[in-house]
Amino acid sequence: MTTQKTALAFRKYHRLLGFFLAGIMMIYAISGVLLIFRETAFLKYEYQIEKQLSPNLSSNELRETLGLKRFRVLEKTDKTVVFEAGRYDKATGLAAYSVEQYPQPLQKMVVLHKATTNSPLYFLNIAFGACLLFFAVSAFFMFLPKLPAYKTGLKVAVAGALFAVIVVLLA
Repeated sequence: MTTQKTALAFRKYHRLLGFFLAGIMMIYAISGVLLIFRETAFLKYEYQIEKQLSPNLSSNELRETLGLKRFRVLEKTDKTVVFEAGRYDKATGLAAYSVEQYPQPLQKMVVLHKATTNSPLYFLNIAFGACLLFFAVSAFFMFLPKLPAYKTGLKVAVAGALFAVIVVLLA
């Protein structure tokens, strides 16, 4: 049973952690919105890249080496490979191509949002997820169960969970 002392303690930690995480939440919110538009050119700029690669790479080796998402060969000759984003000189191994990317600060935010276990940033993602879980759970300890605010909060939480399940199922 939640006591007044427990409720006040959870309010205090909820508030302090909320202020601490406010900046992190803003960055995740911005990068999350940017990721929604990742298939478009929204806020992206075209960058020209020249890379020295091994000479005489096959189309498949070139695709793997460059790591471009949408690699499609348009024209192939004895001397060059022309692909959607640029060209590769088989004799010299020089690949010149363009990519669309966000400006550096925004690109860093997107990398933060998409961090995997191969990145040291994933610890921040795990900590952030754990803090959000604490927020969700601590909200139920901020009010005494006999108060109307608690009962209303439970109803709204159930409605939110049902809404999320329906959206996920229909997506």
